[in-house]
Formats: sequence, structure tokens, C-alpha cells
Amino acid sequence: MSALVLVERVGSTAVLRLNRAERHNSLVPELLEALLAALERMEADPDVRAVVLSHAGRSFSTGGDVGAFAAFVPQSAELAQYAQRLLGLLNAAILRLAALRCPVIAAVEGWLTGGSLGLVLACDMTVLGEGTRIAPYYTVVGFSPDGGWTAMLPRLIGVARSRAIQLENATLTASQAVALGLATHLAPAREAEAMALSLAAGLKDKVPGSVAHTRALLRWDADALAAGLERERVAFVAQVTSAEAAAGMRRFLGNGRTG
Repeated sequence: MSALVLVERVGSTAVLRLNRAERHNSLVPELLEALLAALERMEADPDVRAVVLSHAGRSFSTGGDVGAFAAFVPQSAELAQYAQRLLGLLNAAILRLAALRCPVIAAVEGWLTGGSLGLVLACDMTVLGEGTRIAPYYTVVGFSPDGGWTAMLPRLIGVARSRAIQLENATLTASQAVALGLATHLAPAREAEAMALSLAAGLKDKVPGSVAHTRALLRWDADALAAGLERERVAFVAQVTSAEAAAGMRRFLGNGRTG
């Protein structure tokens, strides 16, 4: 089986690519475990001066794999256990990205939905390809927000905007996301990774101590972030085991969605 996270070195930059393209890089425990292992290797390698978080295939990630949730008996203890495990790993990956010793730049194309947003929000900078679309999907599928949609997004774009986007299930274009402050850079379609690599290469010429202090002073508060993500995990597990979530998953998958 192919590795779920591909690692490539480009000079002093490490490129980590989510590699579950046949499922739109939707999140499952095995992928998140592979991402955490790769991040631990980057943390321990002093030759890595920056990390680019990218993806194989057309889309960065469509969040949690709804098909994987739907494979369990609705409202069962096994479904709750799976959700606990998945969100525990997702939250750990978000916290690891946010605390990594070197800068992390996300390169995003295609769709970015659901809990995968948190992996992007945890990065220092984010480059969106022109065709990128961002949407929550929680109120459509019947899930509760996870991946920082309540714990991180309001700090970047405000509570009112965050609430409206999620309740309406609004889809943001790449240019809208940059204008709101959800992302930092806009690239031509299919050039997000190239721009992210260029930004990473520029960082290695900056004074290391200044970079480190800048990132430390602007870093997410680890305790507050962990607490917010934990609140999301508890609410998600409660909602995913409800009858309306079971109906929502059937409806979502019945409409031909695969992520």
C-alpha cells in the first residue's frame, strides 16, 4: 500500500503530502498517524528549516471520511469509539503543527472542507491556488464542527463571520478566504505548492532567532487551543452518534459524495 503521507526534501525544506487522493485525502486514523509520525521526524531533524504541508491529487482534503463513519452501525459504541480516535489524532496533529520548531506553510488546491481546515489554520502561512474552495458541511451532513472551526477560525476572521459561514454552509473562494484573513497568499491554479516552496526558501535567509521569536510571540496559546479542540471533540462524538447524523450521512452519500 502507498504511504499515506509522502515526504520529500527540497533543499532545507521538507514537503509533506497527504496521499489518499483516491478518497480526496479525506481523513482517517491511519493518515493522521502517518502525518504525526512525519511531523515528529521533522521536529527532530535540525537540517529541516521549513515544512510545506501539501497534498497529492486535486484536493487538499475533504475532512473526515463520511463513508468510514457510515460503515459503523448507527448510534453504536463502535462509532463513538472511532470518532473519539479520529478526533483525538486530528487534534494532536493540529497541536503538533502549531508547535513545530520551524515554520510551516500550507499549499492548498481544490476542496478544503470539514476538519482538515484545522491542519491548514495551524500553519504559519497558507497559499491557496486560485481554484480552491473552502466549506464546512457540518449542517449538511449532520455533524458538529471539528478541526478548529470554532476553536481557531473565529480568532482569524471573527465570531460573526465564522458563525454565518458554518450555519449557512457557505462556500468560500480562494480570493474570499485571503481577503477574510483565513489564508495569507493567493497563487494561480496548480501553483500553490511552488509558491509555498518559494516562501519557504526565502525564510532560510532570515535571521533564525528573529524568526523563532516572531513565531513564538504569535503562536496559538497551546492550552487554550487544546481546550477548544477538546470541546469540539466532545460535541462531535455526541452528535455523530445521533439519529439525525445517521440520516444525514445516508443522504450525503446517497447524493454521490465520496469524501
